[in-house]
Amino acid sequence: MRTRISLKEHSVQDAHSTDFPGGFAGEDDTWSQEDFEKKLKIEVIKLSDEEMEFDMIGIDASIANAFRRILLSEVPTMAIEKVYIYNNTSIIQDEVLAHRLGLIPICVDPRLFEYRQEGDEEGTAEDTLEFHLKVKCTKNPHAPKDATDPDELYRNWRVTSKDMKWIPIGNQSELYSSENIRPVNDDILIAKLRPGQEMDIKLHCVKGIGKDHAKFSPVGKY
Repeated sequence: MRTRISLKEHSVQDAHSTDFPGGFAGEDDTWSQEDFEKKLKIEVIKLSDEEMEFDMIGIDASIANAFRRILLSEVPTMAIEKVYIYNNTSIIQDEVLAHRLGLIPICVDPRLFEYRQEGDEEGTAEDTLEFHLKVKCTKNPHAPKDATDPDELYRNWRVTSKDMKWIPIGNQSELYSSENIRPVNDDILIAKLRPGQEMDIKLHCVKGIGKDHAKFSPVGKY
């Protein structure tokens, strides 16, 4: 039964092993790196720019769980940390809006940036990315008289991640392109506006890990 697990109604049993010898008669459970390397096998099921699915074979459940926790809390990413709201006349409160913006995943290689120093409010080209979100909703003067669809009645009524424009700091425009620095998805809804309502916001992205905040977790968003 050492090679089998039991799938019960409410739990999976016998998925663990022992870390010391003598737990089972006739078996040596002493951990060995050489045996670990021989048994470990990783099969990539799916791989794309935004997603990776793989199977870990020949490994104890506790070790697989350790890898899962590392992916959740120790792999760095870039996320929105500072939100400077100059104007927000939407129905969303400033605090809620800042929280929604912070959870938008940013497509950028975090290895290209340093961690921002504690107490540094401005940031530099080495540790900060800046985005600008400026949208104003207006009426569509050419809308049909019997129109009820907001897409026909209004202009710029849906504020999405596509409206976030990257503003290079220092020499960032020479090092990176706008295609490589952007939100992961363009259709993430931020707010819905009506004529006269507008947003004017500056965003600062910094490097962090999921242990500090869930928004930095590369597998904890979407």
